Amino acid sequence: MRRSRLSVYVASLLLAVGTALTGAVTAQASDTAAIGGYVALGDSYSSGLGAGSYDASSGDCSRSTKAYPYLWAAANSPSSFAFTACAGARTSDVTASQLGPLNSSTALVSITIGGNDAGFSDIMTTCVLQSDSACVSRINTAKAYVDSTLPGRLDTVYSAIRAKAPSAHVVVLGYPRFYKLGVTGCLGLSETKRRALNGAADYIDAATEKRAVDHGFTFGDVRPTFTGHELCSGSSWMHSVNWLNIPESYHPTAAGQSGGYLPVLNAAA
Repeated sequence: MRRSRLSVYVASLLLAVGTALTGAVTAQASDTAAIGGYVALGDSYSSGLGAGSYDASSGDCSRSTKAYPYLWAAANSPSSFAFTACAGARTSDVTASQLGPLNSSTALVSITIGGNDAGFSDIMTTCVLQSDSACVSRINTAKAYVDSTLPGRLDTVYSAIRAKAPSAHVVVLGYPRFYKLGVTGCLGLSETKRRALNGAADYIDAATEKRAVDHGFTFGDVRPTFTGHELCSGSSWMHSVNWLNIPESYHPTAAGQSGGYLPVLNAAA
């Protein structure tokens, strides 16, 4: 009996030590990105268009100090931080002008990309100004593009990132749904248009996630964090049509960046 108790004690001690060591390894792994450099790539959803507080030196790229990459860097103090995301960027813009800071010491890369390739601006213009049928038709055209062309363009971007930053943990973040559906008394687009736009966001997110995972990257799904904060929710983290600043329309607010995108990057990084 005494030997049995001793065995149990030793086993418990070893388990405690093992747990402590595992915890240390986990903590070390979570700090990996902070040890190396962080590079934030992508389009307006990464640059922070819609969040305000734009860096004047970023010009039309509209990089915001309230964007999730800036907030993550401020909280985690990586050894270096390069913020090259730019409003309006397409996949070809990323490969042409955003990858310069990537190198072998880059530990973390984040990116949102693909929406502009699929015609985001034209889709929103069509759905705001034209009929239900015209909106749905334009979205169907975009979905066909997502099926036929976007995967190859994402592959090109992801391969270029991996070639320049072979050791980096790459987090590909998606896009939120725009509307809470089934809400009465919410002015603006019809329910048909709202449902079609939400479906378009789901469609491009599914395609993006597949390509990201196939490249060994992490996909960060922001739809759960934005749930309850869509347009028509009464607590929106998205801009509706902003007639005084059209480019900010249908982009996350500062709250959307800090409450919608940042937690997803925190969890994935």
